Amino acid sequence: MSADIAGYSRMMGHDEEGTHVRMTRYRRDIVEPTVAEHSGTIVKHMGDGFLAVFDSPLEATRCAIVIQQTIAARNAAVSDKTHWLQYRIGINLGDIIYESNDIFGDGVNIAARLQTAAKPGDVNISGGVYEQVKNKLVCGYQSLGDERLKNITDPVRIYRVLPDPSAVVNTDHGVRWVARTAVPIVGACALTFGIGVWYATQRLADKQAIPDVAARGGEQPIPKPTQEMPAPVSVEAKVEAKSSEPQTAIPHSALVAPPPQAPISEPSPVAVLAPPMPAQRPEPATPSDAFRDCPNCPDMISLTGGMFRMGSSSDLSEKPVHQVNVAPFALSRVPVTKAQWQTCVAAKECTYHPDGADDLPVRNVSWKDAQQYIAWLSKTTSKPYRLPNEAEWEYAARAGTTTAYWWGARMAPGYANCRGCGTPHDPEKPIQIGLLPPNPFGLQGMGGGVAEWVSDCWHSSYQGAPRTGSWSAPNCREHVLRGGSWLSELDDVRVSSREAYDSDVRYPSHGFRVALSSR
Repeated sequence: MSADIAGYSRMMGHDEEGTHVRMTRYRRDIVEPTVAEHSGTIVKHMGDGFLAVFDSPLEATRCAIVIQQTIAARNAAVSDKTHWLQYRIGINLGDIIYESNDIFGDGVNIAARLQTAAKPGDVNISGGVYEQVKNKLVCGYQSLGDERLKNITDPVRIYRVLPDPSAVVNTDHGVRWVARTAVPIVGACALTFGIGVWYATQRLADKQAIPDVAARGGEQPIPKPTQEMPAPVSVEAKVEAKSSEPQTAIPHSALVAPPPQAPISEPSPVAVLAPPMPAQRPEPATPSDAFRDCPNCPDMISLTGGMFRMGSSSDLSEKPVHQVNVAPFALSRVPVTKAQWQTCVAAKECTYHPDGADDLPVRNVSWKDAQQYIAWLSKTTSKPYRLPNEAEWEYAARAGTTTAYWWGARMAPGYANCRGCGTPHDPEKPIQIGLLPPNPFGLQGMGGGVAEWVSDCWHSSYQGAPRTGSWSAPNCREHVLRGGSWLSELDDVRVSSREAYDSDVRYPSHGFRVALSSR
């Protein structure tokens, strides 16, 4: 791994002492411990850069992603972007020559050239590294093609690492000519044809939808379900059948009617613009069955448990749909907040010092970080606190409903915090959870906000999943996250959507809530 700080000489010219202090702090607090955590060794520091070696290309790439994301989060707190320190990182897999306190060889030279070609804040990897890591990390890759690098005989294939896979749609390397010429021409033709098709389809759908809705007499409120009573089939349920979400029957005492849904004749289930959010955050009502085990502990909601059908047919990772029996448990009403986390830090039981406002969910925490907080909470309260398992999380998120989202089959403005969810969107942080309405169980932020760690090890599907409890595995390196985050797209905040990440790696949009088996 070869890395340096972009524009360091320019920043030194403006503020020599301040720039050097910030670089030294970043090196001490971020670079050195992150390299060591991923089994790497810094061979030497070179002014504003460094050269490091690793046991594997996978660990080197993980390390680079963590460094860039942690520094990006740190920079976000600095309003003047001219003071941002941004590394450019290049990673290559190749032979090296050790000599005293230095390393040499083409392997090193290629890494240095990849670093020079990287944009500020980016990670470039060679084709050899890409072949080793392409199916092992939850990220995307943009091919930059074969490049001839200075003093390197053969062309080198270069890939840009995209920690957010959806970012690949925003890249333009290698397609600029297409974007300037072919895309506008083809797009204009497609738009003209598409408008005609949509208009004809809309006219036909309108004619069919009006008598159909009239015959049913409109939407009906969802009655309180019982253990043996299936959910009613409404317009929502018919729309949801297209996405193959499972049907379920869950007992609970606090079901509410979902928000009004758009007519089924709409051409696509996209979100509409949200109404203005309240200028002052409303105080959420605390459910009558909520409890708290200490002054700074999370508010907990008791859930009765029961049988439900978990998963969906929308994605391979969510198949097969299977029946699960969830025992009674309690779950925190909102994700653990920064203020609650800081209580653990003050007790010297949590070692990570996150950024962010006290009333926002704590974020950029790893699965192992969450275990520190849970250990402290259990010790403080003498209660067996833990992360919820994946089945418990989905049971709580569904809250007795059967649709893609707990409020219905389609996204409704103001019910979740994500890209396109119809809530105010800040790319740097989630909104306050209190702005989101609670689901029928009284839980807030079960869609968007922060992606929430659960106890289960990652499995690529539900094939062989247990009917009760957590799904563990020996020496599991990745754990499951549920609910999506404020950086996620609409599909990722569905109640059945799932993802995974390295257990010991922090990511800016990751947080958690806690569970308790019994009071």
